[in-house]
Amino acid sequence: MKAYFIDRYGKQNGRIGDVPEHVPGAHDVLIEVHAASVNVLDSKIRSGEFKLILPYSFPLVLGNDCAGVVIEVGAAVKGFKPGDAVYARVPEERIGTFAERIAVEQNAVALKPANLSMEQAAAIPLVALTAWQALVDIARLQKGQKVLIHAGSGGVGTIAIQLAKHLGAVVATTTGTANVEWVKALGADVVIDYKQQNFERELRDYDVVLNSLGTDVLENSLKVLKPGGQLISISGPPTAEFAKAQGLAWPLRQVMRLLSLSIRRKARKQDIRYSFLFMRANGAQLQEITTLIEAGEISPVLDRTFAFESAGEALSYVEQGRAKGKVIVQIK
Repeated sequence: MKAYFIDRYGKQNGRIGDVPEHVPGAHDVLIEVHAASVNVLDSKIRSGEFKLILPYSFPLVLGNDCAGVVIEVGAAVKGFKPGDAVYARVPEERIGTFAERIAVEQNAVALKPANLSMEQAAAIPLVALTAWQALVDIARLQKGQKVLIHAGSGGVGTIAIQLAKHLGAVVATTTGTANVEWVKALGADVVIDYKQQNFERELRDYDVVLNSLGTDVLENSLKVLKPGGQLISISGPPTAEFAKAQGLAWPLRQVMRLLSLSIRRKARKQDIRYSFLFMRANGAQLQEITTLIEAGEISPVLDRTFAFESAGEALSYVEQGRAKGKVIVQIK
């Protein structure tokens, strides 16, 4: 089958070629991929940024989430059948959605929202599960609480704003001048134009911050949180707890502990809890997100769609950091 893969780590690596067909295991569904989304994570994996955490072998097919149709199911699969339209964030150890077909463990899969196209559905899994696990699982965001979501026009930001509003929170976000009105339309109550304002001077007494940006933004986010608040970062630095959950060796756990030591100390001084989130595949949560999408509470935001043959261009476009919403690769 055709797939977009890398033979080694490096920013400009990647090509389309033939790879072996997937043979579904007893608990797998084999999905004919119609569309896949391009995430910053794909770029980081390609460059080798996660090679200590996720030790992949080559050739490595990229791609972390997709939408498509089930064409075969394993003997132990109960909830899906051939012909089902589905979507999934595939487990991190079995990535590879930039391909014509992929076998995915059934617990990572959910039925596609009936009101979305394949391209729209492919835009959802990774970013929506990230937002869900940050705001629902970790933050336990409550009605009336105040949350700051950085990079509101990005893939995670566009969904996190909508989810936080659904949960009843007061939502602030940061974005560029051109996107101010656009993120307000998504539901943001307070918008900080980072080109003209400093969010740490404008905002106070927030309960939660969801960070997807760099170290300076992370540390300045402490200034807007009240005692007892939570700082959740999906861009690092990782913690020893994360390393343990990943099953990493003791030396790597200590490396992660040191990497996050500074921000954890600063947070603790202000009675703030710091958490690093590396989202995980979860079909049950994705099914809950399906319910919200079909009810009109959450809508995908698409920036551009690329042909399969242009998957490399799609990755380069995402690396520029200017996409409004999600970038899609149309496989079928």
